[in-house]
Amino acid sequence: MDNVSVVRIFLLSGTNETMHYRIAIFSLTLLYYWVILFLNTAIIMVIILDQNLHEPMYILLCSFCINGLYGTTGFYPKFLFDLLSSPQQISYEGCLLQAFVMYSFACCELCILAVMAYDRYLAICRPLHYHFVMTKRRLSQLICFSWLTPFSIFSISIFLTSTMKLCGAKIPKLFCVNWIIVKLACPDTETVASNILSYATTIIYACHGLFTIWTYMHMIRTCVRSKDDRAKFMQTCVPHLVSLVTFLVVIIFDLMYMRFGSTDLPQSIQNFIAIEFLLISPVLNPLIYGFKLTKIRNRILGLVNFDKK
Repeated sequence: MDNVSVVRIFLLSGTNETMHYRIAIFSLTLLYYWVILFLNTAIIMVIILDQNLHEPMYILLCSFCINGLYGTTGFYPKFLFDLLSSPQQISYEGCLLQAFVMYSFACCELCILAVMAYDRYLAICRPLHYHFVMTKRRLSQLICFSWLTPFSIFSISIFLTSTMKLCGAKIPKLFCVNWIIVKLACPDTETVASNILSYATTIIYACHGLFTIWTYMHMIRTCVRSKDDRAKFMQTCVPHLVSLVTFLVVIIFDLMYMRFGSTDLPQSIQNFIAIEFLLISPVLNPLIYGFKLTKIRNRILGLVNFDKK
């Protein structure tokens, strides 16, 4: 079959300039990954075990932290293994799987942030209708939407990529990215369907971003009129807003650099740009929500004080 790739192994060249310090990088990365696991798992367990936290906002936060674990697990274990092995390579199937995890993780993050913005919009701008609209069934539907939509889109995207005939096997990054795999396709390979899906995906998630901006415009306008709403906004929306802005800045910067950036930068800087969304958000999100949301902070402090006794 002409459309089946003969490439079975990809070489990851992103670690080439850092191998002299691989033991130090391995130790720091392993410690950082443990911190990610601990923080996100702690928030998840606190929400699951405390019946008082079984509310839409906290259940969405739980889904948020689960997504953080999902995305980082798609990168850190493989990266740690690569630091201890030579050469750094990944199987064709493993590369497609990792590309799927990276893309679906990022888009799940944006989906969940949009749903969280909708939840806060209802709580602040439509408080009398909140419990009528945000039922358990509606919440379940929104969570399924935030997970299944990216999974469905990128399943199709990865399938289309898998049908391409490749003329290269070198990936100049620390992990596999669907866009770079597509760039390795032979010149005569048909990529129209892949391009159409790429543009459609961009439009879909741009709409997510616009919807989130729209909800915040309404929330800010409502909060200006009421002192109680301002307090609620500062308590529950500021953590979400910080997470949203941080994620959007990091992911847009990475996408712009990947498509239009110069390759003359040192490899270490390119690597940092590539993994920013895997470094900042998975640690920042549980920290900022854990400290800012009163119920979670009090529950964690209660557990710490109980252990001391």
